[in-house]
Amino acid sequence: MIDKKEFLLHSIIKAYIENLEPIGSSQLKSMYDISYSPATIRGYFKKLGDEGYLAQEHISSGRTPTTEALKEYWAKRLEFDLPSIDYDKLIKLATQMGLTVFIKQQTTDTLHRILNVENVYMILEFYKANLANNTENKYALTTTDDSYAVTIKFNVAFHKFLTDMIGRTFDDILDISQQVGASHLHAELSKYVQNNIFEIINTKNFLHLAVEYDLDEKDVNLFLQGDVMMKLEQGVYLDNLLPQGQIGICHDTKVHGTDIKILVVGDLSKDFEYFYKGIAV
Repeated sequence: MIDKKEFLLHSIIKAYIENLEPIGSSQLKSMYDISYSPATIRGYFKKLGDEGYLAQEHISSGRTPTTEALKEYWAKRLEFDLPSIDYDKLIKLATQMGLTVFIKQQTTDTLHRILNVENVYMILEFYKANLANNTENKYALTTTDDSYAVTIKFNVAFHKFLTDMIGRTFDDILDISQQVGASHLHAELSKYVQNNIFEIINTKNFLHLAVEYDLDEKDVNLFLQGDVMMKLEQGVYLDNLLPQGQIGICHDTKVHGTDIKILVVGDLSKDFEYFYKGIAV
């Protein structure tokens, strides 16, 4: 059962996310019809401030939740399953709210065979389940016998290595190529990802974040090229992945029956509950 202090902390965080301005005790009481007196609320505000959960610019101003308070708040609320999403609403809300969303199709493509072209090139042929791209449904999965090829320079040892990969999925081979330092193969596979099964909604917001926090170019490319999606499992990412004050939420979900992975990136002060309520189907 939530105690009084935690209840008031959650209330002020919610009020701050809705208004993005410092919240006073009387204002909080009025907003949510809280039964406690303003003096009682101020007393708890002081305790929460001493514990590092609330900040106050000067003695007469209202309080704002700290980064640590927002991190704990969202960590408890964003660990949930998201069975399916509405793609059009995702675009609309991400744009309105200033969120960046990275989308990667979860492929079932498998390596079918490797063709040696006169010991000069190797052609890796994958069998795939295609995404039909049309105006009504951005993502509509249709199983076909289509295949596609990735071409790399021939190497005897590498040819043997890849032959052992026949039957493995595209994602497996992409991941393994990075682990073993097969940079040329990884680069060619990444090109396919970028051109066919990877999308970024609201790229400019992420680039603004990268400039504001002076992110390393290598780290930026991990996001823009889709590599970061290979490393993430479903969950909330609050440290290491992004700068302080930012949050990443990764979900395995579906669009029109197609399995996808999404990574939502934004400032901790955004109303993620509103966002997810709006895109869930």
